[in-house]
Amino acid sequence: MDVIIVDDEPAARRTVRECCEREGDFKVVGEFGDSRTGLEAIRARAPHVLFLDIEMDSMTGMALARALDPATLPLIVFVTAYDHYALEAFEVSAVDYLLKPFDDVRFRATAARVRRRHGDGHSGGDRQRSLEALLEQLERGARAREAQPRVLAEAGSRMHMLDVAQVEVVEADRNYVRLTIGREVFHARSTLAQAERSFQTQPMLRISRSCLVNMTHVREVSRTPRGDFILVVAGGTTVTSSEGFRDPVRQYLERLKLAPA
Repeated sequence: MDVIIVDDEPAARRTVRECCEREGDFKVVGEFGDSRTGLEAIRARAPHVLFLDIEMDSMTGMALARALDPATLPLIVFVTAYDHYALEAFEVSAVDYLLKPFDDVRFRATAARVRRRHGDGHSGGDRQRSLEALLEQLERGARAREAQPRVLAEAGSRMHMLDVAQVEVVEADRNYVRLTIGREVFHARSTLAQAERSFQTQPMLRISRSCLVNMTHVREVSRTPRGDFILVVAGGTTVTSSEGFRDPVRQYLERLKLAPA
């Protein structure tokens, strides 16, 4: 089966490609880091299987799926790092999903499911109807989450649902992000770029390559001798901007100043 991979994370594309290479009947005929180029390739190659990231900057995976020709619709495996998606929806759909990070066992289960559905004789129209039902369910869930956005994170051995509005600081920590609320610290498996998208309803300001600050919670601002900004949030955590982000932080703070009478 011909396979195309569309994911804006190089590491994720490599993982899917290597898993496909271990499956004797999966042949990767293209992999793309942006959805629009990927869409053109899918239309040109009409692959049997599409591994598709849900969250991408230029066009979401859901938007790309809607743009596909129903007559040549591939079997779609959605790939996501966000378990807040309505994953139960995939269980009754003619598509599958992979939750990052996944292992070989999970990929083999997906591959087996793809093979079964490839041979089930369903028409493109059947696949299209199933896909539309799935996308509608995902989009309903997305709208509900936007009204009350929350993220799942870990502290100790327990998982916690956090309101994004309460999170004061988000910092990169290897393969995780560290979320600070007051004196409490939580961890979630994510990149900082992914976290930034999850917190887009909040006034998040990137002050360095590894740190985002929810400006709603900033209580004090001062400067270092070299001119970097020191921000103190409500819970007492102190973070400092880096030289490369000094101007964007300054410009943001300038906009907050009261105009003279």
